[in-house]
Amino acid sequence: MNDGMKTLSVSACAIAAAMLLGWPGPVTAQEGGFIATFDDWSAFSENEGGKPLCYAASLPKKAEGDYTQRGDTYVMVTHRPAEKAVGVFSVRAGYTYQEGSEVEVTIGGQTFTLFTDGGYAWAEDEDTDRAINVAMKAGKNMVVKGTSSRGTLTTDTYSLIGFTAAQGAIDKACGVESKPGG
Repeated sequence: MNDGMKTLSVSACAIAAAMLLGWPGPVTAQEGGFIATFDDWSAFSENEGGKPLCYAASLPKKAEGDYTQRGDTYVMVTHRPAEKAVGVFSVRAGYTYQEGSEVEVTIGGQTFTLFTDGGYAWAEDEDTDRAINVAMKAGKNMVVKGTSSRGTLTTDTYSLIGFTAAQGAIDKACGVESKPGG
């Protein structure tokens, strides 16, 4: 797996979470750029070290688990064209995943397995990213299941309404075409 695919921009994640959670002030060009909200998804673009970075993000509609406290959780699809990374799917759990655990993503009857590192999860390769993107475009919702370092199982349900439009916006902003079907 490409290290650039695994490395998420801290500012990108913070801005995505802040915008999705109702950021109280404007986002400046230096911090990143909000493109638009498409139903349940928001699109953003920024420059990271002079290289374009574009991402679509969404918060869960429903978060379940026997926990008392949890940080921000969301899913993102990211383009880093300078690194030839297009349509990279990731999950931020809002907690640290159990070491060695996997995350299960289910969309329209299809289940995908992601690997975890700290509080994030990713697909193993481009083919899985592409398959997840295809399923997201065709699906209505997505269920993400993971296990925290304390052994707590969480189940988050995301709406996929607006995903296709948000992905189109980040494709345009980063000057990329999502791979066929994705």
